[in-house]
Amino acid sequence: MLSNLLIPAVLFFALGFLAQVIRSDLKFPADLSKTLSIYLLLGIGLHGGIELAKADFGAAVDAVVAALALGFLLPLLAYAILRWLGRIDPLNSSAIAAHYGSVSAGTFLTALAFLEVQNVAHETYPIIMLAIMESPAIIIGLLLAKFSRVGTEVQSNGGGHSVTRELLRDAFTNGSVILLLGAIVVGVVATPASLKKIMPFYDQIFMGVLSLFLLEMGLEAAKRIGEFRKVGVFLVGFGIIMPLIGGAIGLLVGHAILGFSVGGVTLVAVLAASASYIAVPPAMRLAIPEANPSFYLTLSLGVTFPFNVIFGIPLYYELAQWLAR
Repeated sequence: MLSNLLIPAVLFFALGFLAQVIRSDLKFPADLSKTLSIYLLLGIGLHGGIELAKADFGAAVDAVVAALALGFLLPLLAYAILRWLGRIDPLNSSAIAAHYGSVSAGTFLTALAFLEVQNVAHETYPIIMLAIMESPAIIIGLLLAKFSRVGTEVQSNGGGHSVTRELLRDAFTNGSVILLLGAIVVGVVATPASLKKIMPFYDQIFMGVLSLFLLEMGLEAAKRIGEFRKVGVFLVGFGIIMPLIGGAIGLLVGHAILGFSVGGVTLVAVLAASASYIAVPPAMRLAIPEANPSFYLTLSLGVTFPFNVIFGIPLYYELAQWLAR
């Protein structure tokens, strides 16, 4: 297990975490993390599109259906656990559940780096699933919150229906979704000769950019440590147990339903186990202003993200190997 952690991506995350804990003055320039995110999303999208152009259409459809199923079912499962086991109020449960039905591009990228270090090949369909799974969880979170208000509508520009339309639109036009899907399309339709000219930019420095991204994520994750006392013991436990539940479901989907290789199964498990900290928080802030941001941000970025990076990804990989035996 220790050797699985000694890869640059994880070590740079740990460096950022440590720097924040010891109160270093290390800071990232404004908007740099957003720039790094754009580059990384375009890079994985292009690689996915190039491979998709060679892929079997039926398998791609199966991956899309599986992604939609996971995106709709996981937040419902998370909501049930939060409401009936944790006795968390409906609106906070709705906001948290949306995060755990969506995905973390940072966790997915770390998993890609992990598999590369292990020299493990993988299917590209999980990249399509990454793009697909962003929106369904936002929609489910919106609907759960709407139903839980017991007839009370959020008023915005004349009524709650306008808010619903705006959020549904945002769910499908979210920047990360557009970048991933758009880059996939570019990778599919562009000519091989033209792609060959730009791919060195997305190949040779990709891992370096990922290291910078995870360094910044380590800084951000460490900032949430002080908020653990606010979220309570149950929610901290949820931030660890829910990824394990989602990862187990992802392993079964990737192995038994999609029939992926060990690498592909690992990536599906990572998708199902991760929690969004980029796309979902702004949507929930608008949709559920009553929910406490320190709850869902602390859980997704301060608990689940580091747990998956340090322990989850190696665990899902070992289990995927076990299933393949």
